[in-house]
Amino acid sequence: MKRSAFLVIILFTGLLSYGQKMGSHINQFIDFAATIGNSRGTMALSYVHNWKLGKKEKWEAGLGVRFSSIFGTKQDYTTAPARLARSTNIPFIIVFAGQETQNWDTLTVQRPLVNSFTVSANFCYNFNSKWSAGFNIDLIGLAVGRKSPAILISNGVTTTEPAAKPANFNVLLTGDLDYGNLNSEFFFKYRLNGKWGIRAVYQFFFSEYKTTNVKQIAPDGTEVTRFRMKANNFGLGISYNF
Repeated sequence: MKRSAFLVIILFTGLLSYGQKMGSHINQFIDFAATIGNSRGTMALSYVHNWKLGKKEKWEAGLGVRFSSIFGTKQDYTTAPARLARSTNIPFIIVFAGQETQNWDTLTVQRPLVNSFTVSANFCYNFNSKWSAGFNIDLIGLAVGRKSPAILISNGVTTTEPAAKPANFNVLLTGDLDYGNLNSEFFFKYRLNGKWGIRAVYQFFFSEYKTTNVKQIAPDGTEVTRFRMKANNFGLGISYNF
């Protein structure tokens, strides 16, 4: 995991170095976004530093820092380890791998609340001076949050977990190889003027809780304490350019 995190950092350091050489201008802004889903919500505050790329500078790429908070009631988290959740563990290919639902158990967290602090990768294409579209995703960071009672349904047996807790380390490793709490957004943005813009956001959020007292016994006999929710949310964002 540490090796993969190091490779992620090296990859995007290279991207920024390329951006500095190819782009003569930068785009710096802060952004606040809020989304809602099924009995849950999120809020995120970001600072983004993008380089404009290409002769016409329609493309942008860069890094940012983001604080994200996800919260809700009675959210279902399923078995997280990739070796159980998917049919292959090969990075990137795992995104298209089959889901091994026969290995999944469900942890229902009664009152999840997780705050994550991450470095993000950001990409954007400017159609014209007003409209743009883009994508961003968390790369690596830390998380803190609220312990919560939870109910584990494992092998048909229901048990109570008194104090499930959020995973504290976040790292992008692709698909179910990911670890922790990671925010990603697809968006359309409209610039109101030279400073302010608004965004329509589709968000895909990985959230992870760990049990502390009860465990899933996987089909291979190993113990599982990590459970993941994959949240699809919709919302709005507002940004201010420096």
